[in-house]
Amino acid sequence: MGKLNIAPTKSNLLVLKRQLAFAEEGYDLLEQKRQILIFELMSRLNRACDAEQNVREAMKKAFESLSEAEIEKGSESIERAATAIKMDHQISISDQHLMGMKIPHVTVKTETVSVQFGFEGTSAHTDIAMSRFIEVLPLLAELAELENAVRRLALELRKTQRRCNALSKIFMPDYRETILYITGSLEERERESFVILKMIRDRLEQPIEDQSSDNQ
Repeated sequence: MGKLNIAPTKSNLLVLKRQLAFAEEGYDLLEQKRQILIFELMSRLNRACDAEQNVREAMKKAFESLSEAEIEKGSESIERAATAIKMDHQISISDQHLMGMKIPHVTVKTETVSVQFGFEGTSAHTDIAMSRFIEVLPLLAELAELENAVRRLALELRKTQRRCNALSKIFMPDYRETILYITGSLEERERESFVILKMIRDRLEQPIEDQSSDNQ
């Protein structure tokens, strides 16, 4: 903590008190924002862990089906069949607003699964593998959205925490100390002025004869 280099006057005291009140109000708002960010961060972090597990399980099933198809028909046949697939999956990204932040919301609209392979060169496992990989797409979109949100919330939380620390540990303590110093200085001046005025009043109230003898 340190006292600000400012003249101890009544006008400066009023200005400092107003600024301190504004800083305290701002700190309360930042603290509320910090609590909300922590809640949102932890909520999305837990959901991201669940989404990651869902993606892992879905990808495992999809690759298992793909491996079975390759064992049955060979990897070259599967690759040739894959090049003939034409499906139009759509991804849309919109913004969610939270505490002045923009968090992307990702949605995937997959095309309805239809017959993409001929009877030659593929098997039922090929169709199953394709369906399972398509099912992974919405899960991947959800995971990407949550991971992005977690990163942005963590960054905003860090900035908010820094501002809270600056106000609570530097700005407000310095202002409080300066206000105490100015208040003490003004009170000391008032006491000195009171003593001087009392001395002047006492001297004015003395009889003229006593004042003359004092002067001699």
